[in-house]
Parts: sequence; structure tokens; C-alpha cells
Amino acid sequence: MSHSPQREQLLEQLLTRAEQVLARFEASLPPLTPAPDWDAAVAFRWRKTQGRGWLQPVRHPHPIRLADLDTIADQKARIVANTRQFVAGQPANNVLLTGARGCGKSSLVKAVLNEYAADGLRLIEVDKADLVDLADIVDLVDGRPERFVIFCDDLSFEAGETAYKALKSVLDGSVAAPPANVLIYATSNRRHLMPEYFSENLETTRVDDEIHPGEATEEKISLSERFGLWISFYPFSQDDYLTVVGRWARHFGISDAVIAEHQRDALNWALSRGSRSGRVAWQYARDLAGRINGHLPGAGL
Repeated sequence: MSHSPQREQLLEQLLTRAEQVLARFEASLPPLTPAPDWDAAVAFRWRKTQGRGWLQPVRHPHPIRLADLDTIADQKARIVANTRQFVAGQPANNVLLTGARGCGKSSLVKAVLNEYAADGLRLIEVDKADLVDLADIVDLVDGRPERFVIFCDDLSFEAGETAYKALKSVLDGSVAAPPANVLIYATSNRRHLMPEYFSENLETTRVDDEIHPGEATEEKISLSERFGLWISFYPFSQDDYLTVVGRWARHFGISDAVIAEHQRDALNWALSRGSRSGRVAWQYARDLAGRINGHLPGAGL
């Protein structure tokens, strides 16, 4: 049956409009995320665009080595032993590194990656806001031959955050067992990862001679307890601080004689920042190297 020119024209207009609607709909969809390129790097970041996440290779990971980290020998020994077990396919624990700021928590995790990358260790850095995607990340790496450390830096939570529940679930609270090739290493300034309030002490009860914490305190402790290994860091002593200043200053090519001459400057630098730590020592060494190599005067130390 033949169509009239009018009907054919109307049909063509309808098809054109349908194509335009489909084009607009496709443009509104999130872009397809790339499959992980496992050979591109040893470290990855979890990234999200319009609700879709993917693993972005880190082309130039921080080069810090275990030998670069002074004054934390016990902490190094504990995390190295755990990581060595992990890459060897033996049982190992999730790790929570807590304590003073700038004293080497995140640097230690990066150094462990560099130490064991050749043995198949890989690192995935996940921001706190993206911890809700942990289950998806774990599914991506499940069954891979590499050993993955999911790294959460500077972690802390407020009550009721969804990321808090997602982390608890992956650590030890889901019906699905975590893959054998995945561990979580997290750093925090808080031992229990959540703020603690004086009012919570009022919930404490006494039964006979035993003290029983309240429900709010128990909830906060339950998260940190899911990490099998706790590693604590402490503020540097003056001698520790000067030792680290010396190491990084030598790294920048400064002689021991010049380092000794500037010890007072180094202490004043730390005093002005209210902290003696590895981070502050690194910053001072960079400043000193810039002034010495550029023959510049002191910067008001």
C-alpha cells in the first residue's frame, strides 16, 4: 500500500525528532569509565565522574624508601612484617596507623609500597568521601594475582556518615568474606576514628566493680577494633627531630658541618610551627637547601 506524500513527510519529521531526543538523552548519560590498566602503574587513585568510578593510574608515585624514615624503627618493623606476610600469600591484618601529625604515618605506607611493588604489591588510594564505593573497588580486584592495599589517609568520621558504615562492612561486617588479596591500611590522628565527647562518659555504668562503656563509646571502638594491627606514632623528641633534619639536609647535598651550624635555626623553625615532626624537618631542610644553594640569607628563623 502506497503512502501519501503528506504521511511520508510526517513520518520523516517524527523520526528526526526521535533521533534528536535520543541524542540529548545519550549526552546526559555519564561517560563510560575505562577498564583498569593494571600494567600502567603500581599505585592507583579511585576517581568518580557523574557517579561512576574508575581506577586512575598514578604515573609517578612518591619515591620515598623505608631507609629514608628515621626514628620510627618499631613502627617500620611491624608494618613490614605484616606486609611481607601479605605479599607472600599468608594471613595478614588490616592496619590502622594513628598518632601525632607529620610523624611518618602516610610516608611509611608509601615506602612499604616501593619496597614490595616488585613482589606484586599494589596500592589504591581512596578518599574518605569515596569509601561508599569500597565494595565496588573490592569487586574490581577480586581474583587478580596482585596483592592490593586500599589506602585511606587522614581518616576520621562524624556520627552517621555513610562512609563509616561502608568501611565497617568491608573490614569485617559483611555477609561476603573479603578477598584474600585485599587489605586496608588507614592513617588517622584519632585512635577510634571518630570524635569523643565528654557527655559520652555519662553513659558509663558500673556493674559490681566493673566499668561498662556506653553504647556510643562501644560503637566508636567497634570500628577501630576491626583493624587487626594498630601502630602508634608519637611526637618527636628534640634529638629525633634534629636527626631527621640532618637526613633530609644531606639528601639535598648539604654538608654535615653546615647542618651542625644550623641546628638552632632548625629548632626555631619547629618552634614557630608548634611541632617537631618529620614533616616539619623535611620542610626546614628544603628551605635550608634553597638558601644555601642560592646563597640567600636566613628567612627570619
